[in-house]
Amino acid sequence: MTNVKVKFYDSAEDALLKFAVIIAKSGGKWVFCKHRERDTYEIPGGHREAGEDIFETAKRELYEETGAVVYNIEPVCVYSVTAKDNFDGKETFGMLYFAEIKEFEKELHNEIEKIVLMEDLTDNWTYPGIQPELVKEYTRRARKVN
Repeated sequence: MTNVKVKFYDSAEDALLKFAVIIAKSGGKWVFCKHRERDTYEIPGGHREAGEDIFETAKRELYEETGAVVYNIEPVCVYSVTAKDNFDGKETFGMLYFAEIKEFEKELHNEIEKIVLMEDLTDNWTYPGIQPELVKEYTRRARKVN
């Protein structure tokens, strides 16, 4: 994606929320997914399915992409992405979550090749114009709370 603009909101109309993205940590380390078809790392997340509650989307995607079976998850904020080569340049909305994963399933069952736990954030993002911004906003908001 080129010319990406990421914005953050405290809330949005539920019908606008098309994605759930989950920044996750386990044992103090960042949790990243590596898709089978890419050489980059990404934050777990994905599209909301028809009739699905956005919180259920977040829990489903967290499980599908990381194998997380025991975790705490909480909403952080609404985010939006606008890019000329994404959704015809229209602003699209998603819900950002944070999860602390306590236990993973032994094996993954989908397109994710592996889960990687890192002390520091990756430099090799799948969506470099979006995902680092989501982590910065999560970090900023987490500092305000603590």
